[in-house]
Amino acid sequence: MTLLALFGGLALLLYGMQLIGEGLQRAAGGHLRHLLTSMTRSRPAAVASGALVTAIIQSSSATTLMLIGFVSAGLLSFRQSLGVILGADIGTTFTVQLLAFNIQEFSLLRPQEIPRYVEDGFFDLGLTGLDWVLETKATVATVAELPYSKAYVGGRVRIVVAVSEASGINEPHQIKPDSRISTEYVELTRRYFEEIGIPVKIFLSYGATEAKVPTIVDAVVEVTDTGSTLRRHGLKVIHTILESPTLLIANPAAYADPAKRQAIEELKILIMGAINARGKVLMKLNVPGQYLQAVLDALPSMRAPTVSKLADQTFYALETVVERKIVNVLIPRLKAIGASDILELPITKIVE
Repeated sequence: MTLLALFGGLALLLYGMQLIGEGLQRAAGGHLRHLLTSMTRSRPAAVASGALVTAIIQSSSATTLMLIGFVSAGLLSFRQSLGVILGADIGTTFTVQLLAFNIQEFSLLRPQEIPRYVEDGFFDLGLTGLDWVLETKATVATVAELPYSKAYVGGRVRIVVAVSEASGINEPHQIKPDSRISTEYVELTRRYFEEIGIPVKIFLSYGATEAKVPTIVDAVVEVTDTGSTLRRHGLKVIHTILESPTLLIANPAAYADPAKRQAIEELKILIMGAINARGKVLMKLNVPGQYLQAVLDALPSMRAPTVSKLADQTFYALETVVERKIVNVLIPRLKAIGASDILELPITKIVE
């Protein structure tokens, strides 16, 4: 009966996901597609979007279900959704702390806007990318760089110069004077080409920047993660101007205020703890004394496993934190060595 209920519930979930995907495919217009693309065009944007949406609706599960619908409907790629999922975990932390830290106002804004609003004191804190801090020339305090889990390959996007594969250009110095450059990063682009001494005409892009080469412009300065979108449009990267991480930024006056700074630092600890816990689980197990060393030799840990004797003096209890991706291989190995009563428990935060 339990198995029947399990598989019945799973079937209903999968059927519901299919209905969500079909409904979104029918309802999605160009505006929704453009909005989702804008919100997830870079990792910092995707993380900020996931965090803020989750903080607003107060449910990371609801955010994840919406993402499943968007991916099923073809409105988002799986890679685009990864940053939002990480942001949803961060947003859960924000949700818990809204009352604890007396956070009175928060808004879902584009990463491009956030540095200026934080600088001008509309908000004490914001999540954005280093690229937009530099582009807007905003004077803000950097509280923390928010790294991705190692499973997400680093955590920085690149601002690159890209040209057509057929252009014959292999480095920026080969770009001719007065070439047309399309970009969202007008200031970063202007400063870069001034530094290398090439006068160019810069055109502000409002999206689909990579599609404008070579018919409208000669090159683009664009944000990229893996470069796959640029390659699909027949472009190649010839230079990286900037590697941009996601930043937690603060208004300088707020960060200088002792009471606010303490609250900001406490919030930083919790956010970093949630990020550090990504992809990790807590394992507990019991092992007879004669197999203790063999189990310890096979058991990974952050520093060293916790070992304590049970009331039955012939057994030991072990605790350790391991990567979730190795658990399915690790558990049978530990069982074969002699461990028993093995538990795998989720972790919400690891504060180092």
